[in-house]
Amino acid sequence: LYYEQDRFDEAEERFEEALRICLVVVGEGSESVAILCANLGKIYDRQGRLDDGLRMQKRALRVYRRVHGDGHDSVASALCNVGNLLVRKGELERAMGKFGEAHAMYVGLHGEDHENVAKVLGNMANVLNFQGKGAEALAMQQKALDIKRRTLGSDSDDVAISLLNLGALYRGQGMLEDALAMYEEG
Repeated sequence: LYYEQDRFDEAEERFEEALRICLVVVGEGSESVAILCANLGKIYDRQGRLDDGLRMQKRALRVYRRVHGDGHDSVASALCNVGNLLVRKGELERAMGKFGEAHAMYVGLHGEDHENVAKVLGNMANVLNFQGKGAEALAMQQKALDIKRRTLGSDSDDVAISLLNLGALYRGQGMLEDALAMYEEG
């Protein structure tokens, strides 16, 4: 509740206390520990404490892997959380590696047509754009949009966000008519 109210200091205190208790009661190898670490990582990220956030997201990833092994949605999601923090720190190659691993995991679990596959493709498109690879970013963002349309329907908020992201990529490439079309559809 504190997190949703942007009361991050209070949220941090509660999650740290919960983590301490959880470690005593169930130990490091519990999914509850992974969830608490991931939540703390998000809080630290929102506070601008990227190194602390990354440390906690990596810890969550290690615990999820210990609990589930590779090839689980929680592990793939944790890989995306690590990747997102690496992007914020400007470590684009490392972020792309985490997103690539998550993508392969999601495809293995669900096939190509799944909303989580689309989300990670969108993350990868953002990295490609930051790396100055606009054409590759456009293709990947378009693929993400196509998957979201098939899996979520054209009226989904996620589809609208993808349309806006695609419009921004077109605008960045100087393709203003295409950008306008995406913005109008979104």
